[in-house]
Amino acid sequence: MTSPATDATDRFAADSGDAPGKSRHNHPFSSDSEALAADVEAVLMASGRALPAVRIAVALGLISAEADPAELSAARPGGQVVEDGSGDQSEAGGEHVREAKPTRRKGTPRPDEPGAVSMVEGAIRRLNDVYEKTGRSFRIERISGGYRFMTLARHARAVASVRQDRDQVKMSRQAIETLAIIAYRQPVTRAELEAIRGVSSGEVVRSLMERRLVAIVGRSEELGRPMLYGTTKHFLDAFGLATLRDLPSAAELKSSL
Repeated sequence: MTSPATDATDRFAADSGDAPGKSRHNHPFSSDSEALAADVEAVLMASGRALPAVRIAVALGLISAEADPAELSAARPGGQVVEDGSGDQSEAGGEHVREAKPTRRKGTPRPDEPGAVSMVEGAIRRLNDVYEKTGRSFRIERISGGYRFMTLARHARAVASVRQDRDQVKMSRQAIETLAIIAYRQPVTRAELEAIRGVSSGEVVRSLMERRLVAIVGRSEELGRPMLYGTTKHFLDAFGLATLRDLPSAAELKSSL
């Protein structure tokens, strides 16, 4: 069985009028866009987690890893998200991506950060177009502030049969209630949580932290400087959210009841 990368390359070759595997150096733009799409695909396949477009651009040598952090933050989609407390502070996730060597061709100008992000996102759109036209079972979706391969919903039952050993988000009603309050009102103190719920929430908060769904994000300016809690990147990933802005609104929640 051919890999998705091979299928995508062959498809791009067909679209540009060249046979698969043939050199396309006579068409610089077509060749460059095809090569970029293949590189983006390879980086995402090597990663086990969502990658922001700016991180993909760094891995491919489109922009410097030593670029101004403020510029990288401005180019990063979805805004800031709290780390999940797992000890891995890199958004690239996975040694294959962190150790990837730049693939930018010698002599080509280095685009600015927003331009590089646009190039990566354009390559992702082209790849998804190929996947749709060829009837593939997956797409590259934006999730948890980055991009990753996701299986289409219609294949969920088949995928579930081979993923029963994977961790699943199964929580008590109390944990779901507490997590919802934190997600919508963050950052929030434990006292605020308990005032809303009317019961002690210490054990529930600890269990959510053990699941890496909640983390300490700071301290309140209130008397005693109590700790503030917020959701993590793992929370977004677990619930299929790109950013906190994707949480359902009150109106959407009411309509679903």
